Amino acid sequence: MPIPVIDLSKLNGEEQAKTMAQIANGCEEWGFFQLVNHGIPVELLSKVKRVSSECFKLEREENFYKSSTTVKQLKELIDKKKGEKLENVDWEDVFLLSDDNEWPTNTPGFKETMLEYRKELKKLAEKLMEVMDENLGIPKGYIKKAFNDGEEEKAFFGTKVSHYPPCPHPEMVNGLRAHTDAGGIVLLFQDDEVEGLEILKDGKWIDVQPIPNSIVINTGDQIEVLSNGKYKSVWHRVNAKPNQTRRSIASFYNPSFDATIAPAPQLVGEGNNGEAHGEQGYPQFVFGDYMSIYTEQKFLPKEPRFQAVRAV
Repeated sequence: MPIPVIDLSKLNGEEQAKTMAQIANGCEEWGFFQLVNHGIPVELLSKVKRVSSECFKLEREENFYKSSTTVKQLKELIDKKKGEKLENVDWEDVFLLSDDNEWPTNTPGFKETMLEYRKELKKLAEKLMEVMDENLGIPKGYIKKAFNDGEEEKAFFGTKVSHYPPCPHPEMVNGLRAHTDAGGIVLLFQDDEVEGLEILKDGKWIDVQPIPNSIVINTGDQIEVLSNGKYKSVWHRVNAKPNQTRRSIASFYNPSFDATIAPAPQLVGEGNNGEAHGEQGYPQFVFGDYMSIYTEQKFLPKEPRFQAVRAV
């Protein structure tokens, strides 16, 4: 059962209503969908693939196998010959790109390419938020304004560059443990050849099929709250693989740590247009408080996180 694939180029044409409905379905029924013809140049995506892979080879791979805690723990477990599984670590090399942290410096063209890519992804995220505003029946710009705490450019936009190297015993460790994402909208440029990402749908784990040059979209916990549960954040995980390195570049548009998050008032009770909605199903909280809880409970059920932040 493949996750929805949506042609975003039809958003501004005769099939606009159909495309809006497809995005609504992707948010409501799946929490994950793939975009094709999204407007990000294929040439740029090709450069992103190249520089990220080169960066891993030049600056990351050797250190992963030499110094990674996960590699050491897996070796110790193999030596014990007990057939157990490592449950509290991930077989993942990962680093974060943001506007104010240190970037890799030894890979030619890396910073220039990723700066351009992040600029394009941020525009796409803001475009999708406006589509969600309209589909939810809330004012245009509502989600962006909420994430920015009412001001321009306070939201956090980060990019997580991950590689999942070949694992000698993939049955003994996760590539990335199952979790939901804490923030707003996640835009994933995943490997177009090596599978591994799965989502939990109707109690079953299903593959997010690789499609060349697509962008995978998923909604995080804060979109679930703002939509008063109409859109859900979805459990997902990555499986380790024995023979191939899987690349994964996830960009996320998250609220400012100072932002106050709560269900949009239009989606509580009768709302502003008389349409019946449920009661307010989520507390109001400051995103930074939520992240303090999430950091400790990322791989645990999300509902207790909402209860814990209610207490804060």
